[in-house]
Amino acid sequence: MFYIEKNDKPNFIEKKLGILKITGNTIMIPITENTKEKQIEKIATKTNKIIEKHSNSRKVVLSKEIQKEQTYINYLNTNGIEISDGKWLFEILLTDTIEYIIKKKQLQKVNISILINDLTDTEYENIKILARKYKTINIVTNHIEKFKKIEKNLEQEGIIITITNNKKKSLKKSQIIINIDFPKELINKYTINDEAILINIKEKIKINKKRFNGLNINDYEIDYRNDKKEDKALSKKYYLKDLYESQLYKKQRIKEIKEKIAIDKVIIKKLILNNGEL
Repeated sequence: MFYIEKNDKPNFIEKKLGILKITGNTIMIPITENTKEKQIEKIATKTNKIIEKHSNSRKVVLSKEIQKEQTYINYLNTNGIEISDGKWLFEILLTDTIEYIIKKKQLQKVNISILINDLTDTEYENIKILARKYKTINIVTNHIEKFKKIEKNLEQEGIIITITNNKKKSLKKSQIIINIDFPKELINKYTINDEAILINIKEKIKINKKRFNGLNINDYEIDYRNDKKEDKALSKKYYLKDLYESQLYKKQRIKEIKEKIAIDKVIIKKLILNNGEL
């Protein structure tokens, strides 16, 4: 696996020829504000070749500065490079995120809605945990038939969940809305509680409704045990959520991953809003 960061002071030749520096498992790229798109494309191609030659993994972690270079990121995606961006980990930490919000906002009884069309193993486990703990859970989906099994399983435990797709009523009373995989165009068709807390797991969403005065959460940061962190230099240049996600084996069972997270004492440090932090 490689870490990718900027060469902050590339010389003339490095900038002109797009020369990448390799130090250990860190690739330093000469992208500046004046680098043209054609040059960025070539730098991404060279990045891909280095990864293919020197690593069995297609996984990379991008520094905070590199994450501002969307054109470069787009070309990495085109080359099939897997970027650890914390989104997969966000799904794993969903129940922790809910607990963090409830504590921060001092909420008492909460009505939670989950916007979801594709039911993965991770989401199946999250729904069960949330339903058992908070009782009032609404599943909002375009594929109601996919969720009948989990509805029956929870009914046997005496837990009732609501499965619906009513655009006018299903989100009207929800204080917390978890958006798993609804795109912006779809979610904006629903009537949303003006003071709702919206958690966007996979995509950054902006609510277009003028009266919406709630919280729109699009990102997060974590903290964890110091002895499990990379060196201090990496921790300053990179987001901890990205570094930690890159250490996880995604094909492990969800239960095993959650056990590791507990051992490593991973916590939600902050949630990133459209206009601030929580």
